[in-house]
Amino acid sequence: MDEIMPIMGVEHDVIVSKQGDLTLVFKVDLPEIFTLSDQEYEAFHQTWIKAIKVLPKHTVFHKQDWFVERQFKPDFQASAEKGDTSFLSQASNRFFNERPFLEHTCYLYLTKKPEGKKVSTSMYSNLIRPSIVPRQTLDTQALQDFSDSCGQLKRILEDSSFAKVTRLKGEQLTSHSRTMGLIERYCTLSENEDFGIKDIQFNPGIRVGDQHVQVYTLGDAADLPALCGSRINYDRYSTDRTKFSVGFASTLGQLLGCNHIYNQYIFIDDAAKTIQKLEAKRLRLQSLSAYSRENSISHAATNDFLNESISQGRAPVKAHFNIMVWTSQEEQLKDLKNLVSSGLAQMDAAAKLETFGAAQIWWAGIPGNGAAFPQNDTFDTFIDQASCFLNLETSYQSSISPFGLRLGDRLTGKPIHVDISDEPLRKGICTNRNKFVLGPSGAYRVIFN
Repeated sequence: MDEIMPIMGVEHDVIVSKQGDLTLVFKVDLPEIFTLSDQEYEAFHQTWIKAIKVLPKHTVFHKQDWFVERQFKPDFQASAEKGDTSFLSQASNRFFNERPFLEHTCYLYLTKKPEGKKVSTSMYSNLIRPSIVPRQTLDTQALQDFSDSCGQLKRILEDSSFAKVTRLKGEQLTSHSRTMGLIERYCTLSENEDFGIKDIQFNPGIRVGDQHVQVYTLGDAADLPALCGSRINYDRYSTDRTKFSVGFASTLGQLLGCNHIYNQYIFIDDAAKTIQKLEAKRLRLQSLSAYSRENSISHAATNDFLNESISQGRAPVKAHFNIMVWTSQEEQLKDLKNLVSSGLAQMDAAAKLETFGAAQIWWAGIPGNGAAFPQNDTFDTFIDQASCFLNLETSYQSSISPFGLRLGDRLTGKPIHVDISDEPLRKGICTNRNKFVLGPSGAYRVIFN
């Protein structure tokens, strides 16, 4: 594993790969699901577009969202120490004990590739072809310029008030004697930091320890929906008169109820060279359009893409999205396939189960190894459209306030501690503490200021 591992080490809080790629890692706290309006979804979407545009060329934008099944464990000892030993409190803890829910963590990897680096493909992957560090990696000024660009992205996201971005340090990325860092947690598919060793097997299929892994990809423009946007309607909470909105990719995130990782890649290369290649492709298709209707349609699509890029000043990028699911019971893989297919169908997209290229895609998902992603599994698009597929939401989070109410997560019923008094005032959600509490028959009906 040490010989083929693509990561050389972590220096000055930067992941350095054996091919000279430099990666800065951030943890992103997203808004809670079901809390944004239509206008806020569009504003958050535009924020991501502005943030990605500040990144320099030869940059890999890799957003990785972890969704891991957990069980709620109340702290009986802490309740006893606080003197909260009433019958109702103890009964509530026993009722919610071991209730399943989906825990979400979002990481953002920003990778700077050296100029002139050979493009990675399914056949030319650092899974089988490690190489020495190029000269550009040793340039201190280049690293400083890239760090400044990443700092601008961080500032744009935080200024929008929708997200909180935290830079991860070296001790959080690497493993220690009895705790696993972020890199090892991905290689073992374990989001907790408890120490553990697991074997990795690529044939037949991907297995990490006793977990069976499947990878579903959105890497071909033919599998993508005809229309995309910042939001879609959530039919369960919508009516004929009112539409309830969720993020466009929420069906692949918090609404997909299984262990999974949602990887979102946007590759920012030299726009001028990309347009030059597309122009050459357009000329080839034009000369062959008389022999095939497919070539004629492809020529028209390429021509429209180039016209939009020039007329609206949009820089072309490459993008890829995949969903990685796993389970310890092999017979559940069919059920997971149905879940993923259903989630993609709600986006009007088609599911593709990766088999031959699954190992390279899983390998490229290692933190700091996004530059090794096979480019033959990507598609050409613009930042505006690629940003529509970013996951914009997280699960409900308990307040750190010492007092409040215990409410239930509307998705799983997990108890959430909510401060409805001081925290909304502190966050600027409201400017007073007027409340109206209404209960059913037999309950107290209280109006107070």
